[in-house]
Amino acid sequence: GVMIRPYLNGFTIAFNVSQPNTWQPYVDSMHHFLAAYDDKVQEEKNIECVPGQYFIQGGNDSEEKKACQFKRSLLQNCSGIEDPTFGYSKGQPCILLKMNRIIGYRPGAGVPVSVDCKVQKGNESHLRSVDFYPGNGTFDLMYYPYYGKFTHVNYTSPLVAMHFTDVQMNYLVPIQCSLNGKGIINDLNSDRFLGRIIFTLSIGK
Repeated sequence: GVMIRPYLNGFTIAFNVSQPNTWQPYVDSMHHFLAAYDDKVQEEKNIECVPGQYFIQGGNDSEEKKACQFKRSLLQNCSGIEDPTFGYSKGQPCILLKMNRIIGYRPGAGVPVSVDCKVQKGNESHLRSVDFYPGNGTFDLMYYPYYGKFTHVNYTSPLVAMHFTDVQMNYLVPIQCSLNGKGIINDLNSDRFLGRIIFTLSIGK
């Protein structure tokens, strides 16, 4: 399962660049959500892990598990640090993607799961450019497996930020973002949240 932030009015993100009151709630929601990812908070609570490999922790099931740092600065242009409006003030919104937590799951069978986005239906040229952070839009293996909320107390889910830098203005643009990786199912018509998410961008001038 996959979820997006901001998530305010269902799966439509609609605003007018020239009217800050239409996009400010999304921006506030993003800052609120990312507070737990502040670099200082992560440095205090969590450890630096080795990228590119699962972080498998032995010991007894009831022992507290360590969690790997995921700092909001990793989200670069979508971190809200340099641009506190997350691109909304320019009509280039950032949207965060997170995978639902599944205890013990090791996604991608040893290869990081990646994200891609396209126009779900309609004119493909309405989505001309998306940047992904961190890196090329992958969920690093070091954040898995998740051991559950009782032992994995400071665990913060890894995120992928999608920066929609060139979307057709004044249109409803339905977008589908999918997870790609071994063992990931993302094309079941009966479940639109399994391995993918569909939402609509409506950006006015």
